[in-house]
Order: sequence, then structure tokens, then C-alpha cells
Amino acid sequence: MSRLRERERQAILNSLRTGVVPRVGQQHIQVGRAAELKALIADIATLADGGSAVRFIIGEYGSGKTFFLNLVGAIAREKKLVTVSADLSPDRRLHATGGQGRALYAMLMRNMATRSKPDGGALASVTERFVTLALQRADQAGISPEAAIKEGLDSLMEMHGGYAFAEVVQAYWRGHDTGNVELQQAATQWLRGEFSTKTEARQALGVRTIIDDANVYQSLKLMARFVRLAGFEGLLVTLDEMVNLYKLSNSQARNANYEQILGIVNDALQGSTEGLGVMFGGTPEFLMDPRRGLYSYEALQSRLAENRFARDGLVDLSGPVIRLTNLTQEDLYLLLLNIRRVFARGESGQDLLPDEGLEAFLDHCHNQIGDAYFKTPRNSVKEFTQFLSLLEQNPGVRWDSLINRVEVAPESPDQIPEAPSSQSGSPSAEAPPAPAASPAHAGQRDDDDDDSFATFKL
Repeated sequence: MSRLRERERQAILNSLRTGVVPRVGQQHIQVGRAAELKALIADIATLADGGSAVRFIIGEYGSGKTFFLNLVGAIAREKKLVTVSADLSPDRRLHATGGQGRALYAMLMRNMATRSKPDGGALASVTERFVTLALQRADQAGISPEAAIKEGLDSLMEMHGGYAFAEVVQAYWRGHDTGNVELQQAATQWLRGEFSTKTEARQALGVRTIIDDANVYQSLKLMARFVRLAGFEGLLVTLDEMVNLYKLSNSQARNANYEQILGIVNDALQGSTEGLGVMFGGTPEFLMDPRRGLYSYEALQSRLAENRFARDGLVDLSGPVIRLTNLTQEDLYLLLLNIRRVFARGESGQDLLPDEGLEAFLDHCHNQIGDAYFKTPRNSVKEFTQFLSLLEQNPGVRWDSLINRVEVAPESPDQIPEAPSSQSGSPSAEAPPAPAASPAHAGQRDDDDDDSFATFKL
């Protein structure tokens, strides 16, 4: 490991201390997942070649899904792709009628990142780059900048919503050319999906449409085409916490979201989108539950079914689903070694904990929670980081006097409340109370196939 910059070091450690995934510096602590990363790097090459890709990254809570997704995003940015990412929540969904779809799109655009702007907020710079390339073409061809920009946007016109998208980009150029900052900001606001009414968009930009719940996916396809026009290789969309769709209490709302996922899968597998890749992060229940998971939607089950020959240690990573295998004990040992190097700023001889101390920590974790300490390592990593932080700030304390104070708990699913069951999906809507189970049905699974009875009153 080369010497770490202090800013990067602090970002990694601050994230690990609180049990969240660092947004920068993942390469300094990455272990394992070599085959999975190779498959995703091949997808990135496909996107750069104008193709499409879709992947479902499936793993247990705490198994490293989010870390893996962030690492793939960092690799994609190094390969000149633009990345957008967001976590799904009750207020952010793929399909809704109460603004949750637009909220998801707006979050994706706010988190747009490039190699030069890995922390997000890169939409304006991507638009500026498109304008710069258009001006260069205008100089070379001896035409006006307006004509060059319009010519560059011609390929968007054939797509659904492409005319309004192109009009907004041209409005951005006019603001740039005349020094009208308000017009530039309005165009950026439209591209981010932050206009809530068509009236506001018409007054600010003269366009009659906005990005709303009904055209989120179409807008992502437009954005994928646009970033390629701006000189990038493609757009990689990362959607994490897909379990929030699994937890929707209304089966119609849930199936509407699954139908949207089906459209994304079909487009990617058929190669009908250009330069667009989508990664979904979820748990095995989200994928395989026959009542509420993706497998409850028959068309998705047939497309996402895994290779039946991939058994007895055989692995097939060519399909849409990638299951993150559990880390081995050796993998976790290497991970903790990497964290120890991060604390030492990559300098040899500056380790806070000797090798025997690291082995004692692993033995202590094993005695507390068994094999879960390396199969779902989030809590083990969090406690190890806090343990080293204590040693760093108290140089006179011996590690062996503190090792028994470490308390590692087994990983448990996040407590995510069920989303409102109203079909409109309004964040303010409250799900009606479910009727109490009768004694004859006590102990049976409460299934939502009878959602129509949720509002029934005697």
C-alpha cells in the first residue's frame, strides 16, 4: 500500500467506525470477490462499447453488498463512465404516483459522479463538457455554436422525451452564452428532475414536460445517451436497498415496481439500450421469496433463474444474478490487515497492533458469535476499527488489556418500516390497520395476497 493522504485515510476510517461503506479509498481495503469483480469489469467494457447490462447483487445483511457496489462504481469512473447511485426507501421508488419516482431520479442525479468529481454533483460539469465539445466542433466545421449543439442533440430526438431534453440543454447553452445564471440553474434543475409542476418548467424554460413518476426510466435512458454525447463511455446506475420494494405492503404497488424492473431487464438482455447499465443490490429474500420477492413475479423469475448446472462448487456469473459468496476466515484476516495499514498511513513499522493481537481479536470474535464474524463481517470490522482508534488515542494502553472489552453482535436485518400501502404511494398516506388474526389462524404467516381485505370493515 502506498502512503495514504490524510483526507482519504480519515474518510475510510470515519466510515468504518460507524459501520457504513466508505465512498473513497475502497481499493485500499478490498479483499476477495475476484471472480465477481471480473464479471462486472466485463460489463463495464460492454457499456463502453455501446451495449447494456443489468445485474442483481444478492447477499445477506452485512455481507458487503454496498461495499461491492461502490467499488464497481469507482472502477467504472476510472474507465470514463458516469455513475449515479441511490438507496431505495419508502419515499423513493422506481414506480409510484405520489412523487416517489421523481424523488428517486432526483437523488440519482444529485449523486452523479465522474472520475474528476467522485463525490457527486457532476451533472453541471457533464453538461459543460457537452457544450465544450460542441463548440470545438463548431470551430472545426465553421458553423455557429447553436447549430453544432443542435446537431449534437439530434440523436436524442428519436427517443421518448428527447425533444424536451434537447430543448433544456439548448437553454443551458443560451444561459452560458449570455451569462444568464438563472437560466443555467433552471436547466440544471430540470435535468435533475427537481421541477414538481409543468407550469414552473414552462415559465422558467419554455418546455411543456417535466421528469416525473411516469418517465423515470425513459429519462435515465436519455441521460445515458447524453453522457456519451458529452464524451463519456456510458452511464452506470446503482440502486441499493431494494428490500424496500419487498417490504411494500400493497401488492399492486409492489408488482408495479417489479414490472418496471422487468422492463429494465428486458431492455438490457435484448441490447435495446445504449451505454446504460443498472445494478440492483438486495437480499436473498428480495430475490427468492415466492410471495413478495422478485420470484413472485413470474416473468422475472424465468429471467433471473440461475443456471441449474451451477452446483457442487460450480459458478456461473454470466447471468443477471450475482450472489456474493461469504468471506472466508483468510479474507477477513486480510481485510483487518488492510485496515491496520490504513491506520498506519501505509507506512511499515507503524502498526498499532501486532500480528498476535490481530489473531487474538479474531479468536475473541469467533468465541462471541461463531462463524458469523467472517461471513457477515460488518460488525467485526466496525469493532476492530473502534478498537484500533482506542489504541491510537491511548498509546500507553496495552492491547491485551482491552481485547475482552470488545463486544461483537451478530448481524441482523435493518429495521425498515413497511411502506404505506396506498396505491398512490403517497409518503403521507398511512396504511390501514390489518385485522386481528383469528385463533384459527394464529401462528400462520401474515401474507399480503389478501390486501383487498385490509380496508374491510364489518
